[in-house]
Amino acid sequence: MKMNPLGQTGMTVSEYCLGTMTFGTQTSPDVAHAQIDRALDAGITFVDTAEMYPVNPVRAETVGRTEEIIGDWIARTGRRSDMILATKHSGEGQPHVRNGAPITSKTISGEIDEALARLKTDYIDLYQFHWPNRGSFMFRKNWTFDPTSQDRAAIMDDMEDCLGALQKEMERGRIRAFGLSNETAWGTTQWIEAAKRVGGPRVASLQNEYSLMCRLADTDLAEMCWNENVGLLPYSPLACGYLTGKYSGGAVPEGSRMSINAEMGGRVGPLSLAAADAYVALARDYDLDPVHMALAWSAQRPFVASSIFGATTLAQLDHLLGAIDLELSEELLTAIDTLHRAHPMPY
Repeated sequence: MKMNPLGQTGMTVSEYCLGTMTFGTQTSPDVAHAQIDRALDAGITFVDTAEMYPVNPVRAETVGRTEEIIGDWIARTGRRSDMILATKHSGEGQPHVRNGAPITSKTISGEIDEALARLKTDYIDLYQFHWPNRGSFMFRKNWTFDPTSQDRAAIMDDMEDCLGALQKEMERGRIRAFGLSNETAWGTTQWIEAAKRVGGPRVASLQNEYSLMCRLADTDLAEMCWNENVGLLPYSPLACGYLTGKYSGGAVPEGSRMSINAEMGGRVGPLSLAAADAYVALARDYDLDPVHMALAWSAQRPFVASSIFGATTLAQLDHLLGAIDLELSEELLTAIDTLHRAHPMPY
């Protein structure tokens, strides 16, 4: 398994990361624990979670359950040091977490208390803000994104205040690095500049949606990540299952994400299936599994530190692990870019 640096932290992470957002809903604790074992055996050393998980759907009564399941695995196996563990502090507007309150310097310490207790560990390797308080263009909000109501001075004050709280947590040894999620290029650089001004941890990573069907990161974000040494952590590299081919022909397999969430978080639309089918057909033209092609493409991008995938079942995880060490040819990469021009914004 290839290992990549995690920003400027000195930590390295496997080029693939085990995502856990279904642990506790679609994935039972026993299967979740088996998945962690299987991933570590395959060389994956990076595990990502969040306080609001599991999803599909997010419920008040299950918030934090995924962290608890991971914590039970850590307590049972004693293998905490075998993984780089990442989690996320939920942002403003999530009604089931702190009644939708924003991230502030006052929420950070208490949230870390709760996460550490659930995870049954005394430190978090990568502590991430799940989305910015000012909102995000991710989650299909790019179509209506409007920054004109933002208060720049208030944003800067908020960042500097939070960095002070994060620095205290680093000094206590409770977090080792700080990352962002669902952020913009501008927002990430402002966090970097704020850390220069007032101290606090430098942004190590940025976890945003990125796949063959969602390439919003290819321009401004890619340039920022490369030049500022911020590792991109793509989530949904399989476009929530579209790139597996399982929805071809309008199929909706039982237990699939689409069977639970018919709109797939705004990804269902008149262009989505045609784009997905084109990528699936391209993979097969090159005698590749479409799952493996999509994952390898995501992991091979030069500004990516680790690509995050999740599996509902152990069999699905075994299938996904077939992408490890796959290198896509220049010819195929060119063909992928040609398809992208034909299907630039399918959802």
